[in-house]
Amino acid sequence: MPRVGILTFSDGRDFVHQGVAGFAADVEGRIAAACEAFGCEVVRGTEPVTSSEMAVREARRLSAERPDLTIFNYPVWAFPHFSVHAARATIGPLLLFSNIDPTYPGMVGMLAAGGSLQQLGRRHERLWGDVEEEAVGARLKQLVAAAHAVRSLEGSTFARVGGRSMGMYTAVGRTDEWMRRFGIDVEEVDQWEIVRRSELVPAHQAVAGREWLEKNAAGVHYDGKKLTPEILERQVRSYHAMRQIIEDGQIDFCGIKGQPELTNHFVTTDIAEAFLNDPYDWEGPKAPVICATENDMDGALTMQIMHKISATPVLFADVRHYFPAEGIWDLENSGQHATWFAARSEDPAENLSKVHLYPEEWYFPAGGAAVHHLAAPGEVTLARLSRSDGAYRMQVTKGRFEVYDDEKNETLMRQSNYIWPHAFTRMEASVEMFLSRFGANHIHAVPGDITGELGAVCRFLEIDLERLDA
Repeated sequence: MPRVGILTFSDGRDFVHQGVAGFAADVEGRIAAACEAFGCEVVRGTEPVTSSEMAVREARRLSAERPDLTIFNYPVWAFPHFSVHAARATIGPLLLFSNIDPTYPGMVGMLAAGGSLQQLGRRHERLWGDVEEEAVGARLKQLVAAAHAVRSLEGSTFARVGGRSMGMYTAVGRTDEWMRRFGIDVEEVDQWEIVRRSELVPAHQAVAGREWLEKNAAGVHYDGKKLTPEILERQVRSYHAMRQIIEDGQIDFCGIKGQPELTNHFVTTDIAEAFLNDPYDWEGPKAPVICATENDMDGALTMQIMHKISATPVLFADVRHYFPAEGIWDLENSGQHATWFAARSEDPAENLSKVHLYPEEWYFPAGGAAVHHLAAPGEVTLARLSRSDGAYRMQVTKGRFEVYDDEKNETLMRQSNYIWPHAFTRMEASVEMFLSRFGANHIHAVPGDITGELGAVCRFLEIDLERLDA
């Protein structure tokens, strides 16, 4: 649950404050009610700030509650140095909010405080208007979601299971920079842990997972070579091994190298990656755990941010192919997509009814099941953190997943790796802009439009936002 702190500022003259205190309290109450209405826990100041001493004391008290977003509320004129003192005692994302009322100069107070903070280099967002207006309330909700995503990174741990996969520079982040910029620790885990722990998974768990997949998937296409009941159970065991690694290490999100060691000599981790990202498995509902294949650290970080904003699973895909005649992209990867994307249903059976488990192709000698399905249609936001000359940037575009008639779907999927999961995507970014600018081979997506939230995340993190569809 996001947590919001609210600190109201007022005039430093006692006689003026007494005349506006009721109005200030009413505005603060309406902001608090709006935040609570969209699911926030609200922590409020004990009284409006009317002195430097109160500014420091109240800001420290609110900061101790670790709000995701701290709102400095300006319903009336407030002495700007109060805000300076409070901002220095405030950790994390900061929002200056002012009502627009001709009777009370709250807007003047916000501008005076904001200008002072700009001079001192204290970054902040600004919002103005009646919080009960739809547009103002929607913008506040965006900022809360963005701040929650940013703050949730702090103190988290990423498990890097294995090293760099297949020479991908774009998949490897710097551990010191992750701690400095995002507050994330990186735990190095050898892939041998998956192999070792898989052998310790009780047989009944492996059988239960296999039977659940056989019962609920649209098809499990055993071939007696690359995919057998024994190999599928090995993939189920790998999933449980990853769950144990996550639990024992108190891991928040993760990446698995996979290629080439596991895919050549053990089994593919497609089942593990798909169901870690899903909100369910054969044991029932669960929270998704963001997991990126090929140990893509910046991909996993992008996914974690998008997940914290959207609360849905996040797509991980290669930018596999572009169909010029249709003007669409085929986003696919070797089984990584969460099965939730097949129908976007809260009912696992509905999603699994559109999922086929096919034997892996010659890329992966160890075999296993590829998790094949076609992403359900709808509006999406596509994004990716990448680095240009060492500096992070977030590249973003809006788009839509599309689905066609069965014949066309089959024809398009069979032009690449049919057995992998696919997402036919119409991006708002032009093909020329995308291919000339995009900074990685992997891309990520969630349903709906979260471009506003991602923009705020970038400002809070002091990262450039590049709109590829601008």
